[in-house]
Amino acid sequence: MAAEGELAATSSLSTTRVFKKASPNGKITTYLGRRDFIDYGSNIDPVDGVVLIDPEYLKDRKVYANILAAFRYGREDLDVLGLTFRKDLFGTTVQVYPPVSENERPLTQLQTRLMKKLGSNAYPFYFEIPQDAPSSVTLQPAPEETGKPCGVDYELKTYVGDTDQEKAHKRNSVRLAIRKLTYAADESAPQPRAEVSKDFVMSSGKLRAEASLDKEKYYHGENISVNLTIDNNSGKKVRKVHISVIQVSDIILFNKASYKCVVAEMESEDRMPVMPSQNGFCKVYTLCPTLDNNRDKRGLALDGKLKHEDTNLASSTIVRDNVNREGLGIVIQYRVKVRLILSIGASDVVLELPFTLTHPKPETPPPSRPVSVGGDATLDTNLIQLEEGNDPAFVDDDIIFEDFARLRLKGAETEEADA
Repeated sequence: MAAEGELAATSSLSTTRVFKKASPNGKITTYLGRRDFIDYGSNIDPVDGVVLIDPEYLKDRKVYANILAAFRYGREDLDVLGLTFRKDLFGTTVQVYPPVSENERPLTQLQTRLMKKLGSNAYPFYFEIPQDAPSSVTLQPAPEETGKPCGVDYELKTYVGDTDQEKAHKRNSVRLAIRKLTYAADESAPQPRAEVSKDFVMSSGKLRAEASLDKEKYYHGENISVNLTIDNNSGKKVRKVHISVIQVSDIILFNKASYKCVVAEMESEDRMPVMPSQNGFCKVYTLCPTLDNNRDKRGLALDGKLKHEDTNLASSTIVRDNVNREGLGIVIQYRVKVRLILSIGASDVVLELPFTLTHPKPETPPPSRPVSVGGDATLDTNLIQLEEGNDPAFVDDDIIFEDFARLRLKGAETEEADA
């Protein structure tokens, strides 16, 4: 599993891993070089792959590839009467077979190698994800909840049909869960700082507090240092300090709603109380927000989670200028909240410091790392299992194919034969 603070990735000095998944009837097979597609700020990884077809099975029908980003805000088992608790945010479809001249473009290195390996019945597809497309975000379900979790997810689908509007049949279609993740730009930002000066009724003098972070941008798994200074010229005493890291999820659907979740907190009475007329108090507090300490919190936002693959807290959403926020589905922000708890009868003093939580930008984009399913894992019809291929027919000096094996629930209804 991926450790906290890093994306699931693998590297090889002599081979390239390519993921493959075949339709249940085996007539089309989709090959994809990665499952994570990264937004670097200036550009986004293209979604490029190859579909291997059986021309005799297709006859006069066509093969299409579709990519869809959707915000699911209700469980699938609640979808009734044709109503779905889902809002499509971005989607596009291309015809893969027979090739269309207006869709032709130079092959990527991956496509060139795959088509050379797979032969004349392999056809490429290529998608460019727009800059304003949302990032993958999963809202953590409760332990007893099953099924597809709420959040923004991406799906790549290849299917057989007479037109691109035709409903895809499960028997001759392939569905792959993929993710769009965001890396932080290398731009520097001002150091977060907040100051408050408070006076009190029936008490002369003021209480001044200042808080700051050591930087504005943090990577997953990195410690956050909070520097606090207090000058107390009031008649009140500061009994203790409470510091928390808060994740704020703005759910932008039909109306905007905000959900807050504490992902790290601490309370300290060290060197307390700060008495009246005591100046120069200064102390640094350290917190580290991680998913490991928050796995029981329902509704916590995570970076888009693939089944049986670990992830991390959702990264801060980078909202570009002139981007429609409604198209983002979920906007994630973080802030540190410092609360000074005063003597009885006096209201607390609060300071807030916004910051960015994200992934470091690698020198080269990492491919995705598969994680195999455990023996007793709960299965469903959309589960993708990644297994290293050992068939000599699929291994050479350059490429290793890994299967996306479709797992089905016991007692699943038999799909009717396609026309």
